[in-house]
Amino acid sequence: MQTTIHPTAIVDPTAVIGSGVSIGAYSIVGAGVEIGDGCDIASHVVLSGPSSLGKNNRIYQFASVGQDTPDKKYRGEQTTLVVGDNNVIREGVTIHRGTVQDRGETTIGNGNLIMAYAHVGHDSLICNNTILVNNVALAGHVVVRDWAILSGYSLVHQYCNIGEHAFLGMGAAVGKDVPAYVMVAGNPAEAKTINVEGLRRRGFSREETALIGKAYKIVYRRGLTQQEALQALVELREQSAVIQPWIDSLEFSTRGIVR
Repeated sequence: MQTTIHPTAIVDPTAVIGSGVSIGAYSIVGAGVEIGDGCDIASHVVLSGPSSLGKNNRIYQFASVGQDTPDKKYRGEQTTLVVGDNNVIREGVTIHRGTVQDRGETTIGNGNLIMAYAHVGHDSLICNNTILVNNVALAGHVVVRDWAILSGYSLVHQYCNIGEHAFLGMGAAVGKDVPAYVMVAGNPAEAKTINVEGLRRRGFSREETALIGKAYKIVYRRGLTQQEALQALVELREQSAVIQPWIDSLEFSTRGIVR
């Protein structure tokens, strides 16, 4: 595969460019940037390092990827951004590197769609196959698990965890952890139900979906404490492994869950 770099693009001599990469007009690739095979970097993109991009990523115009964080604790330390494979990063997206006070790394997994003008703050972890719709804003230290969907203009407070297959409604303001499978909406965000349509699209059986719904009632309808609900979910797990993400959401929550 042939790599093509537009004559107006500026590529630092220390940048590592894979095969089959396309870099468009007026884009800037800074020092310490690695771009994997098959990536398509549109015009007017800024890639700063140290940052590593895997294979077959597509970054659209005016995105700023790998910049230092504006966090006031940041003093120019050597921190990183690591991006996996097959991600689509749309127009105007901003993604910041980590801080030494946390992991020192912001991480984007594989197969994610990050739509126009979304922001991923420092030290965040975006896992796999997620969708961040236009203007989603993630503060620092946020974790978004596999298959989660964050609707347009969603806001997520620092240190919050968004569980697997969770769904944030348009404009949701999240200040606590969102358990796996749960749909939330509002400001402040409140739990509404489980993400039935998302589960159907991803091949969950009716029986599995019903069991996930039963877990939702345990957590949200019985008036149990979080610890009591966790114990009930551990017992329910004997029926199916689909309950494990529920357990993980409660067990590893540090901010409490959205109610």
